[in-house]
Amino acid sequence: MKNKSKRTHEPLFHISKRTDVSLKTGIIIRIVAIILALIVCGIVTKIFTGDNPISIYKTIFDGAFGKGRTLVTIHEIAILLCVSLAVTPAFRMKFWNIGAEGQVLIGCLSTAMCMFYLGGKIPDGLLMLIMAIFAIVSGIIWGIIPAFFKAQWGTNETLFTLMMNYVAIQLIEYFLKIADKSGSNVVGPDLLTHGWFPTLFGTNYLLNILIVAVLTVVLYIYLKYSKHGYEISVVGESENTARYIGINVKKVIIRTMALSGAICGLAGLLLVGGASHSIDSNLADGRGFTAIMVSWLAKFNPFTMILTTLLIVFLERGADEVSSKFGLNSDFAQILTGIILFFIIGCEFFINYKINFNHKKRAQVKEEK
Repeated sequence: MKNKSKRTHEPLFHISKRTDVSLKTGIIIRIVAIILALIVCGIVTKIFTGDNPISIYKTIFDGAFGKGRTLVTIHEIAILLCVSLAVTPAFRMKFWNIGAEGQVLIGCLSTAMCMFYLGGKIPDGLLMLIMAIFAIVSGIIWGIIPAFFKAQWGTNETLFTLMMNYVAIQLIEYFLKIADKSGSNVVGPDLLTHGWFPTLFGTNYLLNILIVAVLTVVLYIYLKYSKHGYEISVVGESENTARYIGINVKKVIIRTMALSGAICGLAGLLLVGGASHSIDSNLADGRGFTAIMVSWLAKFNPFTMILTTLLIVFLERGADEVSSKFGLNSDFAQILTGIILFFIIGCEFFINYKINFNHKKRAQVKEEK
């Protein structure tokens, strides 16, 4: 019998999960990632514009918090935060709700229809109450439909909720054709003249902002301290474990998606009744998809979402201002935003995982025959 040595190759590196990153270290890593992202954006913009990077950074800040823009930016933060809060319960349950866009749009549609058909026929106070009920109920229905099919027959919720988005868009397009015979793609304030949210202290959008602020606190308490919040976490960890300890998994799935749909419907109400006073099929403006990233980056913590939402809205509005000021294509703003988000998402990887390099690349394994 002869002994033969067989060479095996180890991987150059392997990835393992971190368990020792402190809060302070995580914050430092995120700050460094944002600084690096801004440096890269400055270099890219200078190549295209030839302008001083410092002035570019100033333009980004002015785009979000320049004169007369602060309140608008805060309102944008509030709306995106509202949609992010909506998707959070479902994602904590590991129900992949990609349909927040459609759930918001159906809330917008319900609100607009109430304003269009009931405006001027009943008192505005009663109209706003009806708007709120219809927007929230329609959002609930839009959330329950895929949840019911998932709970009963195990359908794929990702595809189901995604397809529901397109149904909502087509319903809005149909309403636009009925409400405005001119063929316009928008039903604006000239047709939706009643049911506008009142201003508080002479300030627009303040009521929207306060509603979202209260909702953030309530949802945090609900997810962290209530029995329902506990059941959502258990179902998200393991449906079998949930069933073993007596949790009705089907009921939790449907109830949680009803909650997500209700909050999305509320977001639609705030968009139409409290802000734009108009409706079109692009009114949600991709917030339903951006909200997923906000929720994940914040690790499903409603209070942390305030910071991630602030960051994303700040970057988007700043990038738009850079694109406008320097006469660049509107897509350039998306490029800048994408660069920054790439760094932010990348830093989350290094916070949660570490790369271990193998210094010894080859090993000798002796085998006997």
